[in-house]
Amino acid sequence: MTDPLRDLPAFRELAAARLAAFPRARIADSPGTRRAGVVICVTGHEGELSVTLIRRAYRGRNAGQWGLPGGRADPGESPEQAALRELEEELGLRAGPAEVLGGLDDFPASSGFSITPVVVALAAPGPLRPSPDEVHSVHRVTLRRLADDDTPRWVPQLDGGRLLQMRLRPDWVVHAPTGAMLWQFREVVLLGRHVRVADFLQPDWTRS
Repeated sequence: MTDPLRDLPAFRELAAARLAAFPRARIADSPGTRRAGVVICVTGHEGELSVTLIRRAYRGRNAGQWGLPGGRADPGESPEQAALRELEEELGLRAGPAEVLGGLDDFPASSGFSITPVVVALAAPGPLRPSPDEVHSVHRVTLRRLADDDTPRWVPQLDGGRLLQMRLRPDWVVHAPTGAMLWQFREVVLLGRHVRVADFLQPDWTRS
């Protein structure tokens, strides 16, 4: 049986079916709403399927933070269009409608943006060309690692809430918003469970 965590055609079929069956939660437009889109980009790498993460450049908005390729939508542009445009601008990876498998919930970031995650699978991504103005470094996390039981860790807070930490490697700890979107991708696409993330706690430093 073909493993969808390692075989791209099998992953595409599985992901498209699960995303089509998932009722996305969307944030309605309101005065002052700011839209952004990010890409959960799946590619093959060293015999595994992986999601591409970036460490943002140490300047400007979200300096040095873990993130997914993406950014704010320009006037007249949808969040999905913005996500694909930013994927090419930040990493030199081009994705068209045929590579888009679906999307996950809009996430209300504490920075004031409504972020729309778009799931993309690229069979022949070509070489990465990171933009030095926006990207400090590029990293990959395998789908197998995302699906591991010990990847999400829930840290109790003094107010009774719980803070999600996605422990992708011993020195890679990713919080919401990016961590929340990766967790929902894991649950919905990789594990077939419908979950919501809009109420996830976000560290204060993500507000920048």
